Amino acid sequence: MKLYIVENNQAGADLGYKIIREDFDKGAIKVFGLATGSTPLNLYKNFVNSDIDFTDTVSINLDEYKGIGKDHDQSYDFFMRKNLFNSKPFKVNYLPDGLAADAEAECKRYDAIIDENPIDLQILGLGTNGHIGFNEPGASFDSLTQVVDLAEETIEANARFFANKEDVPKEAISMGIKSILSAKKIVLFAYGSAKADAVYKMLEEAPSTNLPASALQNHPDVTIIVDTEAASKLDAKKYQ
Repeated sequence: MKLYIVENNQAGADLGYKIIREDFDKGAIKVFGLATGSTPLNLYKNFVNSDIDFTDTVSINLDEYKGIGKDHDQSYDFFMRKNLFNSKPFKVNYLPDGLAADAEAECKRYDAIIDENPIDLQILGLGTNGHIGFNEPGASFDSLTQVVDLAEETIEANARFFANKEDVPKEAISMGIKSILSAKKIVLFAYGSAKADAVYKMLEEAPSTNLPASALQNHPDVTIIVDTEAASKLDAKKYQ
């Protein structure tokens, strides 16, 4: 793993853009794995404000809420169109269908998409409980795309985006941890003191299903970009 400690979210987005742009310009990224939420927003703004051209590039999103459609203003499909796709079109964008009548068949369909479009670069955020995608504590490291029950901590964290906590979906369709680890390269971003404990355990403790992000220790090419608050429990000298 490579670890970068930066001043704030914008500095992390700028560094992440630089790293990703270098690989993109070399032709090393034809398929992106994309994340949603507040963490990658500044990175996506950097994409939008750049001259980068994604029209020959495929995107595959990590997850989608189960039970809401793509036109719902809190769906991840809506988020991606609003914050990236409408301004920077890709050749094709894949997201799980949160309204699929047969969720199990939808998961298999998504696994087939990933198999047919191996991910070159996966962008990740980090949950306060160490989740990646919507793989909550206890998720198997061998998991593929699946329907997951959202942890109470995740529901609480996402409630700020909804009018009422009760409106937050309780399930999601998410790439599994094995799906995420299939990417050739992974860049994870984490910001804020609420992520400090998860960052510490991800880097310092042995891999455990109790902290899904610790599975990244088993991947050969992972870059971690965190701000000073998220890195506050690390021994800075050790990582100098």
